[in-house]
Amino acid sequence: MTAATATAAAPLTPARRLGVVAGLRHTLTLAWRSLVQIKHNPMELLDLSIQPVMFVLLFTYVFGTAISGSPGEYLTFALPGIIVQNAFFATMSTGFGLNNDLTKGVFDRLRALPIARWAPLSGRILADTVKQAWSVSLLVSVGAILGFRLGNGLPGLLGAFALLLAFSLAAAWISVLVGVLVDEPEKVQVFGFMVIFPLTFTSNVFVPTDRMPGWLQNWVEINPVTILADALRGLLVGGPVAGPALQSVLWAVGIAAVFAPLAVRALRRRV
Repeated sequence: MTAATATAAAPLTPARRLGVVAGLRHTLTLAWRSLVQIKHNPMELLDLSIQPVMFVLLFTYVFGTAISGSPGEYLTFALPGIIVQNAFFATMSTGFGLNNDLTKGVFDRLRALPIARWAPLSGRILADTVKQAWSVSLLVSVGAILGFRLGNGLPGLLGAFALLLAFSLAAAWISVLVGVLVDEPEKVQVFGFMVIFPLTFTSNVFVPTDRMPGWLQNWVEINPVTILADALRGLLVGGPVAGPALQSVLWAVGIAAVFAPLAVRALRRRV
């Protein structure tokens, strides 16, 4: 029997399936890789830090007196909404980073390694969730320096963190889908400004609903940004919590149920 015949007759050894624990370990490793990249691209951290702080300062001291009578009162109203707006914009970084990895071939090289197939994507999402937490912590800290006070103490703050991060995880699937479909990372940012910018500004993030035109109020009241902002105001400052929080969770579940399968299907087609 020749060597070639022996090789052909030998059964192929099936690839070893990786368990959930190994997949989680790979996810953490790739998430750490994404976070370490900030050291080589500090502008990414500046985008998550400077822009939201500028929104807080500019809106509080430029529009605060005109809208609420004083910058302090306006800060109490606007800060939870600005946190929500910043979270929506931050979700676009998931699609931007994913598209960058896809176009440069990094994603293909990662998937060629003996790691869980879902680890590259889950690692990217986990890293962006950590960045979200950093951004929220920064905004709350800056707000405290400017005079913002928590109405429900630490439990309210932790509840706001949990709700916001859960909603951001769901909304990130929209960014993933866009990042897979477009051919350049910059187009993900264009999508963000074309969709998220008007979505957040036609909410009650910066202006109370009753100050808007009547024809616009109907949309503002059902806008998911408004609902999430109201939930965070209830948790951080005080007021209704159960209704807005439940509606926000339902919105998050609906967004994930629609966009997660579409994003995964598009990613499989592309890679």
